[in-house]
Amino acid sequence: MAFECQRSIEVSKDLANFVENTEQNHSDSSSESKCEDFVITKSTLDCPWSITDLPPALISKILNGLDPKELGTVSCVSTTLCRVASEHHVWKQFYCERWGLPIVSAPLGAGFSDEKSWKELFVEREFRSKTFLGRYSIDVLYGHTEAVLAVFLLASAKLIFTSGYDSIVRMWDLEEGLLIASSRHLGCTIRAVAADRKLLVAGGTDGFIHCWRATEGLPYLFYLSGCEKENTEFRLWGHEGPITSLVLDHTRIYSGSWDMTVRIWDRALLKCSKVLRHSDWIYGLAPHDTTVACTSGSDVYVWDTNSGTLLNIIHGAHVGNTFSLARSHAGDFLFTGGEDGAIHMYEIINDCDECNVVQVASWTPHSGSVNSLAFEFPWLVSASCDGKLALIDVRKLLRTSRPSFEKRVSRVNNVEPPQRMLHGFECNLFSVAIGADRIVCGGEEGVVRIWNFSQALEIEQRARALREIRLGNRRRRKLQIEMSSKSGRADRCSVAAKKNQISGNQTGVWNNKHGMSGKLKA
Repeated sequence: MAFECQRSIEVSKDLANFVENTEQNHSDSSSESKCEDFVITKSTLDCPWSITDLPPALISKILNGLDPKELGTVSCVSTTLCRVASEHHVWKQFYCERWGLPIVSAPLGAGFSDEKSWKELFVEREFRSKTFLGRYSIDVLYGHTEAVLAVFLLASAKLIFTSGYDSIVRMWDLEEGLLIASSRHLGCTIRAVAADRKLLVAGGTDGFIHCWRATEGLPYLFYLSGCEKENTEFRLWGHEGPITSLVLDHTRIYSGSWDMTVRIWDRALLKCSKVLRHSDWIYGLAPHDTTVACTSGSDVYVWDTNSGTLLNIIHGAHVGNTFSLARSHAGDFLFTGGEDGAIHMYEIINDCDECNVVQVASWTPHSGSVNSLAFEFPWLVSASCDGKLALIDVRKLLRTSRPSFEKRVSRVNNVEPPQRMLHGFECNLFSVAIGADRIVCGGEEGVVRIWNFSQALEIEQRARALREIRLGNRRRRKLQIEMSSKSGRADRCSVAAKKNQISGNQTGVWNNKHGMSGKLKA
């Protein structure tokens, strides 16, 4: 399919100027040109041009400026564009911006086929993100004797880690809902837990970071019981107050405490490399790349982790303390929850050396304080003291990473309310985590609840098939009624014809009249 320019004269002039400029600068830029095979001559200016006639490098540059929906539309135009758009590397960028790299030991991650393209992975994950609007089942995990203050979902290993007032870290199987292992009594309330496939950390009121190294060959990664011969358990100390938040990345450990500091630890050296000081207690952390956002009192701070310089402060983000914080995988959006029951969404804009933070949206779905937030594109889930979970779809508010030179302004109007509220608790909810098809939450009851949406799509497909069958039956009944109503007169005529058959009784009124008229004519 060719896209012909309507203003051929202006395009021809532009192309002619382009040809002249390229001929003049050919000697200087021939080595740097990426489009050596694409030569425009004046004899070809009269021919219709299409986008497929452009050099591959230029087509790739054009496709880089499209979002997933626009790129999918382009792939429907022609077979050539379908092949180019489907194989384009930008699909990997789209996937990683939303969910990070696929979680598996294989090149593309466990649970994914190596034969799938990035577009197929993106479409599959995008489709799965709709499960949280479907039906679910609830699993309840019993084991803690007191309130559960921290839950962490390690989706790549299908494990759940929980802790709380009972001073014990417990590890659960995500699929079966069974308790796998428990740590020894750590001697203090555990308020934060974080893990990856190499390290598990827990922080409590004693100021220590309790750590467990993963054991190679162990199906469930960690010996929580602290086997002496393995020597996998150790502690880090530096905080002078209770630890309230912990986050891991590939090279660092981030810890926040009520001693009003955020400490950054080197995972290889197991030493504190940076101390970021604040004016109030630290409640939440959200690092990304070379920056870390944290909540201190009612304010939100954004720091440069390399230099330790403060980039920006959001003063008075909430009425009262800002208890919870979450961040998108791309790092350009922040979500905060506070004592006032509100949830705010901010965009972090890096312009040269400046870091600006702009409020994008605001919700007030809870009547109590928002104690925890978790984000998995496109869903933001919040846990509150009112015993409810709020699910908010922020897909429409997230923009792509395309460069924009427009002036940004705060836009908080016309925001949709939460798409779903989950109930089931009668008291405080302290922590929540979200995965591809699970939501895990702990609270004052001392139990851990798992909302399982893994069968939501299959249930919806079966329900849709039943609805289609019912609609088909309705259409058939409607057609039968219409056909019967149209043939009503014909049926009545056929009944009358049966009562007065032509070949039967010749003494009827019609036959007698016909006979009389015949005699008169004779």
